[in-house]
Amino acid sequence: MKKKVMKGKRKISVVLSGFFLTVLALLFCSPVMLLLSGSVTGPYELRQMLRPVLEDERYTAAEVRERDTILWEPVPRYPTGEHYQKLLFFTPQFFTVFWNSVKLTGLIIGGQMLIAVPAAWALAVCRFRLRKILFTLYVILMLMPFQITMLSQYLVLNGLSLMNTHWAVVFPAVFSTFPVFLIYRGFASLPEELLEAARVDGAGELGVFWHIGLPLGMPGILSAVVLGFLESWNLIEQPLAFLENRQLWPLSLYLPEIGPDQAGAAFAASVITLIPSSLVFWLGQDYLEQGIISSAIKG
Repeated sequence: MKKKVMKGKRKISVVLSGFFLTVLALLFCSPVMLLLSGSVTGPYELRQMLRPVLEDERYTAAEVRERDTILWEPVPRYPTGEHYQKLLFFTPQFFTVFWNSVKLTGLIIGGQMLIAVPAAWALAVCRFRLRKILFTLYVILMLMPFQITMLSQYLVLNGLSLMNTHWAVVFPAVFSTFPVFLIYRGFASLPEELLEAARVDGAGELGVFWHIGLPLGMPGILSAVVLGFLESWNLIEQPLAFLENRQLWPLSLYLPEIGPDQAGAAFAASVITLIPSSLVFWLGQDYLEQGIISSAIKG
């Protein structure tokens, strides 16, 4: 009897937990659902729903109470692909900013891997003086937000005549300390006995790094790639601070002037911007979890 009661309580708790998590998931996904529905809603229907926000008109007190609430319909009455068609076939500047994002993200991720992987290996495996102090400095730099380092970065980039070029965004991101920290944890978790056995067998430091360090530390490296892509694809502050020419701006800064006639294009542009990030996160989710778990265990 007691066992049946316990099983019944467990089932109830499981059902309540599932219901609570489902409500939370719907709540967190509601902005994305709003973007998706808005991107396929017709111009007239959008204008009617967003009139309190998009129109700057004077109303009486009674009219304001009646109009100040947005009545959003999750499923449009008359779905259309007009906004995507306009954005993809009749807006050439959209492709310019899209390829700017592809270029910036590719250069940043490639540069980070070239710098962060050897640096993390040196900090985790090599024994040299001031190693702990250097790693502590890396952690301190990682905790500093962009607003604190913006002035120093600006002075350096201006001295190198890199302002208003893509390299002004790429170089500071390439030398970011977060990928080093994340990959370092994966390398530091490698058994010291395994590395010593490889050295005894005649493998040099480069061979140990290439044949043991890289394969076993791949979860941390791939998790750094995934997080680096998400951060680089969604850069906002750095391009705004270092790029004056709008032709150099990335996709994250592209948003048409939101008015009654441009709201649909803004929704469509936001959806397209989300697609690469969602795809990379979905493909690299397992590696991201493995890298974070290994870092947490070592920490």
